[in-house]
Amino acid sequence: MSGTMLDTTAADSVPVVHVVRGELQHGSPTQHGRPGAAFTAPTLDLDDLVWPRTEPGPAFQVPVAEIVDLLVETGEALKADRAGLLAEALDRMARVSPLPAEVLERAYAVLWRSFQRPALYAQIDHELGGADVLDGWREVRLPGNRTAATRAFPPRLVHIIAGNAPGVAAMSVVRGALTKGVNLLKLPSNDLFTATAILRTMAAVAPGHPVVRSFSAVYWRGGDETVESVLFRPQFFDKLVAWGGEATIRGALRYVGPGFELVSFDPKTSISLIGREAFASPETLARAADAGAADATFFNQQACVASRFQFVEGSWDDADRYAALLCERLGVAREFSSAGGPQVPTGLREEIDVLRSMAPEYRVWGGYDGRGLVIRSPEPVDFHPDGKIVDVVPVGELSEAVRHAGVATQTVGVYPDSRKADLRDALACAGVQRVVSLGGAGGMPPGLSHDGFYPLQRLMRWVNDE
Repeated sequence: MSGTMLDTTAADSVPVVHVVRGELQHGSPTQHGRPGAAFTAPTLDLDDLVWPRTEPGPAFQVPVAEIVDLLVETGEALKADRAGLLAEALDRMARVSPLPAEVLERAYAVLWRSFQRPALYAQIDHELGGADVLDGWREVRLPGNRTAATRAFPPRLVHIIAGNAPGVAAMSVVRGALTKGVNLLKLPSNDLFTATAILRTMAAVAPGHPVVRSFSAVYWRGGDETVESVLFRPQFFDKLVAWGGEATIRGALRYVGPGFELVSFDPKTSISLIGREAFASPETLARAADAGAADATFFNQQACVASRFQFVEGSWDDADRYAALLCERLGVAREFSSAGGPQVPTGLREEIDVLRSMAPEYRVWGGYDGRGLVIRSPEPVDFHPDGKIVDVVPVGELSEAVRHAGVATQTVGVYPDSRKADLRDALACAGVQRVVSLGGAGGMPPGLSHDGFYPLQRLMRWVNDE
């Protein structure tokens, strides 16, 4: 009987493939996941996942121009998907991802955008000052009529990537390739297929290319000491590039030490500030509510850039007018969101039901069906709005909302644009990393800082010749 059950489980599991040093690997399967979300992945050979320091990585001396050409060709191949690799990944993702299939489909359709030539050179030029420091040694003049040379030397990186948006995998592959380094990508359990589909597409474009051979992408259970205690060592890697929640980052910190650095994309939340100008006319209010909804529903509020708390400059009645329109717009399908979303969990429903009974101090619009719900409260609620839930808080002046921002606040959307200049220094002082026009939170333009630093600059190993 037990053997039959195991066979059924295996048959229902979604197969995950690995890429090791650019080569597709099936291997003997190991069962992972839970009932209803089970998958199999090849058994790991840890020796295959490290590159010896006694020799340079495959792409250490490849010119940046050649790497950019390869990435651009990869982007075009992703766009065409003639081999059906993205289609296969999308089919498998839809069976295990918390995101709706329609959102995944639209996200996959634009993965190629991360591989466009202008975007690649924007990162190289703005984050590193040009390709010369990647291709060789840049001469710098020092005080006292001295000269020295510096180089952004290729690193050895482990990437713990997040799975809340497929673009994270594309971003990680692009950054890893531009560094010229060697890269081990840990596949997240909520996105087991995007990174390998991208790497397989790159391998089809240029089989055996040094950049292709510089990448591995495999799955292991996060926090598995039998894997991480072996791999997360300075004799194998320089830096651990970690995305994710607090547990992921704290787990990564256990291994940080001399010679092994953490580059962390910490867990973040985002907010919105809506000025009294929104109430100048029904048209301006409608535009502000639609922009606020666009920011709140990015990847159905699963992304760090998605707004959860929105502060409205005005009276309670003003906030109620905005909240009612916002709730209507939360249920609209957009490029990276669906009209419906996950149903509100029971525990959260109970808390919101209590707030419903506390009118007029609290008001609630919407239901628990995933199409969006808005709470208007005198102060921010003490729970984490999630799954297309937004808390609207009235303030006398937008400057009062700054006290609700902190180092965990990534993006702040502001309406109208003219109010940003008066708020951005105070927001930056509070710890905010990004101020945008309301409605523009989704996506980050290449070449700008990310979470308060320039990623390419942090990923490199900087070496001086003095």
